[in-house]
Amino acid sequence: MSSGPDIDGSDSVIFVRQVRKVNGHAWRRGADTGGEPSRLAAKVPDRGGYVATSPIWASRAKTRGLVLDVIRAAHASSRVELAAATGLTSATISEVVRELMNDGLVVEAGTGASRGGKPRTLVQLNPAARYSVGVQLERNTCVVVVVDLVGRQVARTSFHGPAVLPPDQALPQVAAQVEALLAATAVDRAKVLGVGLVGYGPQDRRTGTLLTPQPTEAWLNYPIAGRLAEILGLPVLLDNDAAAAAIGEYWLGAVDPTSTYGCIYMATGIGGSVVVAGEVYRGTSSNSVEIGHISIDVNGDECTCGNVGCLENYAGPSAVVRRAIAIPGLVQRLALDPTGGDFLTEFARIAAAANAGEPAARSLIEQSARYLGHAAVTMSTLFDVDTIVLAGPSFTVAGSIYQAVIQHEIDRRTFARRAHPVRVVPSINGSDAAANGGAVLVLQNELKLSANLTGQTP
Repeated sequence: MSSGPDIDGSDSVIFVRQVRKVNGHAWRRGADTGGEPSRLAAKVPDRGGYVATSPIWASRAKTRGLVLDVIRAAHASSRVELAAATGLTSATISEVVRELMNDGLVVEAGTGASRGGKPRTLVQLNPAARYSVGVQLERNTCVVVVVDLVGRQVARTSFHGPAVLPPDQALPQVAAQVEALLAATAVDRAKVLGVGLVGYGPQDRRTGTLLTPQPTEAWLNYPIAGRLAEILGLPVLLDNDAAAAAIGEYWLGAVDPTSTYGCIYMATGIGGSVVVAGEVYRGTSSNSVEIGHISIDVNGDECTCGNVGCLENYAGPSAVVRRAIAIPGLVQRLALDPTGGDFLTEFARIAAAANAGEPAARSLIEQSARYLGHAAVTMSTLFDVDTIVLAGPSFTVAGSIYQAVIQHEIDRRTFARRAHPVRVVPSINGSDAAANGGAVLVLQNELKLSANLTGQTP
């Protein structure tokens, strides 16, 4: 490997003309591979970290990214509308759109309504131009999805229990599932931009490591992003599952793109995220809005996170299951397994019974929802959000109960309730919200240059 690659800087994007090693894998510039999407991550001088590059950013990177994102948000747009939305000149828009069409990223999509003259030709993203992979790594299960350039899920698989294994055994299993899914869908691997690996926190996104000894000590400080990148030969971005779920709503147009909205994510645990005008609120270390670990009882038990009385220990699936097991006769009525460790499965049984009107189960779910309502009020008061999205597999079965109870608490207690309403809505991505969002984060990083594929913010 050369120690002195030829590097050109343009619009804050680095183009490298030689092979470099990143996380033990060599990424090569698209021009060296017949113009195929790049697998290169280039060292940014004086900043550390890596920026993934591709033909999307072959010239005028920021301008092209801006135009692509406007087209994505509008679904289809004319050149005149693009000029108005971006503030760029008509000549610049025409040239950029031509480049994007030549690269296959944008295609013409018919004409818009006539406004007295010649109907305007519309352009839209080419869904099949690029793909990304999302991997949701949970304590008891793993979901893998493939999405196209517009964020639409084209393939999915799930399997049980990778995180209960040591990471050096679990990650090859995850990689094998990714490879199998890509092969089954016949997606051109050269068009795959990378992998969004999402899970619980705290995390160090800069190094791609988990900062928690969960589910076992072996995962603490293990370089999961770098190791998965080595196995797959693809760039890997590590992020929080709640942040991924939140940005997925924005990408698919489920929320106002200029709004400030929150997301409560519940799987085995509980997380949160806030998005402001299409950007995740990161805080100092990208471990923000962890509402599962706000204290709702200052005299409560100590949590594994170090705090006391954490919301997750009162409202989360494991807490609901433990309370259910303590109710005489409920284990038998709901066929619960009091010795099992799969809290999601047991929680789903309780949620289904609550939907069916079983009084004890209904009471348990409503109690959990009231605790989450408390957290939603806190989120709304701190961030002045206009919408709160409920995402994650634990909202799948009894989501309507949670939605109604949380909305009631929001309407009754939110500080700014007289200034504006706050809507509580289910995620459009359902139980796959985090996995889909992980894939979307990879797309967003490419289109908007908001971060790079190894998690380092340039």
